[in-house]
Amino acid sequence: MISFLLNLIPRIYLIQIGEWFRPLLGFLFLGDQFLDPITGKKYRYFFSYGYHQKRKSVLSPGSFSLERHRLMQLYLQKETPFFQSEKPLKVLHIAPEQCFVYRFRILSHLDYITLDLESPLADVKADICDLPFEDNRFDVVFCNHVLEHIKDDQKAISEIYRVLKNKGWAILQVPMDYQKEETFEDPTITDKEERIRLFGQYDHLRVYGKDYYQRLSKFGFEVKKWSVQENFSAQEIQLMALDPAEVLPVVFKNNSL
Repeated sequence: MISFLLNLIPRIYLIQIGEWFRPLLGFLFLGDQFLDPITGKKYRYFFSYGYHQKRKSVLSPGSFSLERHRLMQLYLQKETPFFQSEKPLKVLHIAPEQCFVYRFRILSHLDYITLDLESPLADVKADICDLPFEDNRFDVVFCNHVLEHIKDDQKAISEIYRVLKNKGWAILQVPMDYQKEETFEDPTITDKEERIRLFGQYDHLRVYGKDYYQRLSKFGFEVKKWSVQENFSAQEIQLMALDPAEVLPVVFKNNSL
């Protein structure tokens, strides 16, 4: 029943009620079956979740995180000094995820700004294709599962590159079809049902293929592919409910890998 309600409630309302609803669920479902690296706690149950196709055991009751959120948390913990940086970091979080926002805000070494057109979590309401910031402002940018919604995703990527400092880095997750060599998009498709069929969601404008990394690198980014398979055992993947096929795209501006 809880899983049904979580899938029924639009995400924007989940954001609004989540701050009091999540702690209760997290407490009720404490256990030892799954580990959420965002909360650092174990739970006896992860909920099924998905807009059109439900994925079993993917939504953490303690943080409302999904597979991709937990992967980003693990990368930040294992590969970066993000949580314990000795120097202040200017961070831009585009379309901020609820499971991260309040945890990032309390980190005193972060100058943390959130941006979105509609989200109640956004400090700045603005278009990703016209970011209201000067060049080379941010050390870190997060922009996850946004570009597939943007008509001119190339302009959006160029804006992220522009506002990143030299030596800065970004995590730019998108839903990908790893069976496709090339991204499939057709701007003439406007019917919602047809978009669901072809792109996986009614408000998606494309399905990214493996050429996504070339789309990033053509703007000057150096691209690092941080894969689940190469960094976690089968037991860890199951314990943290990660997607074994997922690859985290991390990009660097003028910073040799």
